[in-house]
Amino acid sequence: MKIMSLMIISFFILLGFLERAASSNPSNSSDHAYEAIFNFGDSLSDTGNFLSSGALAFPVIGKLPYGQTFFRHATGRCSDGRLIVDFIAEAYGLPYLPPYLKPSKGQDIHHHHGVNFAVAGATALDSEFFYRKGLGKILWTHDSLSVQLGWFKKFKQSLCTTRQDCDRYLKRSLFLVGEIGGNDYNYAAFAGGDINQLLATVPLVVEAITIATSELIAEGAVELMVPGNLPVGCSPLYMTLFMSQNKEDFDQNGCLKSFNAFAQFHNKQLNLALDTLRKKNPHLRIIYADYYGAAKRFIHMPRHFGFTRGTLLRACCGGGGPFNFNNSARCGHIGSKACTDPSIYANWDGIHLTEAAHRYIAKALIEGPSTHPPLKSSLFKIA
Repeated sequence: MKIMSLMIISFFILLGFLERAASSNPSNSSDHAYEAIFNFGDSLSDTGNFLSSGALAFPVIGKLPYGQTFFRHATGRCSDGRLIVDFIAEAYGLPYLPPYLKPSKGQDIHHHHGVNFAVAGATALDSEFFYRKGLGKILWTHDSLSVQLGWFKKFKQSLCTTRQDCDRYLKRSLFLVGEIGGNDYNYAAFAGGDINQLLATVPLVVEAITIATSELIAEGAVELMVPGNLPVGCSPLYMTLFMSQNKEDFDQNGCLKSFNAFAQFHNKQLNLALDTLRKKNPHLRIIYADYYGAAKRFIHMPRHFGFTRGTLLRACCGGGGPFNFNNSARCGHIGSKACTDPSIYANWDGIHLTEAAHRYIAKALIEGPSTHPPLKSSLFKIA
């Protein structure tokens, strides 16, 4: 009996040791999971806020073919299916982020795992900037990054009551600050602005993103991912607006060199700003998400990723033209048509990407090599 008692005692001592070791081991899965995701941005990550905002009476993203691939109905996502943020939520075992402007049943339960504040058409700079530039009439929405930040501050009051509770909760949350800023440049491009006008706006856009990130840190965020810009010189939108007869204007993939260089300039300036934030907040994880590098992989080798009918250069859904992008017959409008298989296209509607492209970018963000420093290990792999 004494031997048996000693064995039982030894077993529980060993069990306690293993539990303590597991809780302190950085490779333990519980240390690598996020309990919630809070997202800010534009149409690249909006899961339904724009539809609920009333910004347009009949937005085409509110009907098929938008949403046809995965959800089988339109959800307010500017794609045929899931977005990068959806794949990130799946990878960490979290539900899809509910849009802030669309209350739903059981919202308190779902909101505990995060909320999406992104709005299609949103800008990093406030709408007043665009009105001063004479671009106010073409704005899709006034719900800029600072407006979304205000929503979060208001919403935070319902998340936790004490500073200690808030700190504990937000410590296990991932904050996605963007992608944002692309529309600041798109609106200028739509209005006929040249690349020099776009370049002049970069410092202001980067500053707005940096300020918002700093304010989220002040609110308690400890892990933030800030994406850069996509290679816009490969998008049907820019290829159509800035079509050139000069072969020297294009790179080996057929993309506009100057606008890809512009995107890289934005990304470099953003990286420099994030480095400064890291030095001020060495105890935090401020992650840069390299959307540009992740997308360039399937631009260089589209067939390797299954894009047999188009890289970013040609849209699945559109109204014709060399890149299937027609500004007067955009996807969802009269005169446009969607391809039969979006999975073999990287670009959906000339501006936004397909679910297939979003999957590969999310995979590169979560599993490497497109986040610096890397995200925490996910619970599930992206197929």
